Amino acid sequence: MKNTSIIVTLLLSSNMAFAFDFSSLANDLLETTPAEKTTTESKQSSSTLSNSVVRDGLKSALKIGVDYGVKELSKKDGYLNNEKVRIPLPGNLAKAESLIRSAGGDKIADDLIDSMNAAATEAAPKTASIFIDAVDKMSMDDAKKILAGGNEAATEYFEAHTSTSLKELIKPIVQKSMADNDVAMYYDKATDFYKSNLKDTVESSSIMGMAKSYGADAYLPSESDEKLDDFVTNKAISGLFTMIGNKESEIREDPVAQTTSLLKSVFGN
Repeated sequence: MKNTSIIVTLLLSSNMAFAFDFSSLANDLLETTPAEKTTTESKQSSSTLSNSVVRDGLKSALKIGVDYGVKELSKKDGYLNNEKVRIPLPGNLAKAESLIRSAGGDKIADDLIDSMNAAATEAAPKTASIFIDAVDKMSMDDAKKILAGGNEAATEYFEAHTSTSLKELIKPIVQKSMADNDVAMYYDKATDFYKSNLKDTVESSSIMGMAKSYGADAYLPSESDEKLDDFVTNKAISGLFTMIGNKESEIREDPVAQTTSLLKSVFGN
């Protein structure tokens, strides 16, 4: 009982969420249309650009983002060494990660994390063509929706046009890489470690009662419905979306990243 409060605290964890931030871009491009705002002499307004130029600028930025994201994540430990996209323990074990580590399970947790991220890195180089194809097929309406749609508009576009193809492509690669990197073995070891050393203590009535009193019972480990290969595949795709979005934001906000006249004309101040 004397350690129950520590155990409950250790069980608390948080998940990272990623989304593209296009709201500023949308405001810059849409609020300056001829119907709403005139062009000033001191700044070239995007209203002076044709719709096709604006669309091509967006497509160019996304292609640069794809190239950057795929190359970065394809490097050795590309996922593992990037805090923004590193694949964590699966949800059921993530809730108990601190507890597992405090009980001497550091290597077990690290081996599983390393192997999952290695599987994602092996899959990354194969994805570029799917993203580029989706960008090439972007219509004027698609571009307008992205520019006007808010923070998750580009994510939603890629999800609608690439998710199925990406999963079909990545999952077999992830499955093979998981086998090569003994992911399932490490997952079983981590799960067995938890069950053998911690499960009975965590699920004791006293600790469960205290967790509920703190509103922390949702953070207690449970069985996961998501298959491990689906978990790694989805996280690998999410990481790619994140890297592409980060690069697009850089192009939008940093003049140094606007490396072509097209990018400067669409995104420059």
